Amino acid sequence: ANQNMRYVAAALFIIASLTDMLDGKIARKYNLVTNFGKFMDPLADKLLVCSALICMIELRELPAWMVIIIISREFIISGFRLVASDNGVVIAASYWGKFKTTFQMIGVVLLIFNIPALSTLTTIIVWIALALTVISLVDYIVKNAGVLTEGKM
Repeated sequence: ANQNMRYVAAALFIIASLTDMLDGKIARKYNLVTNFGKFMDPLADKLLVCSALICMIELRELPAWMVIIIISREFIISGFRLVASDNGVVIAASYWGKFKTTFQMIGVVLLIFNIPALSTLTTIIVWIALALTVISLVDYIVKNAGVLTEGKM
């Protein structure tokens, strides 16, 4: 991909990420938080990040195994959320999950820009995002195992 198209892609990704962050802040500020929003906001994050990560495989910016780990985590958490929802429980995003998403989004932007002078920083951010992906998965499983075993939180 030529560098100008990378700038356009990065700008679009940044705008989408910022509007995602902004809608949550507005909902909390004006007391507009809903169960639907608690369910859909993390799903929108997943779609945004996962679609960008899949593109990173095609651009040879990330190895497929890394993206598979990240996407697998998202499917597992979505499964937990669906089971919880069937039991009348809404699992809100955790702090670990929010940190993970933040690092993933920063990593995606750095990967899209593909600036050689930032390659070490990009690598560090991507590895932190991967570590947070695994940590947040374990955190969700530990905190929400009751959803699968007893149907209770």
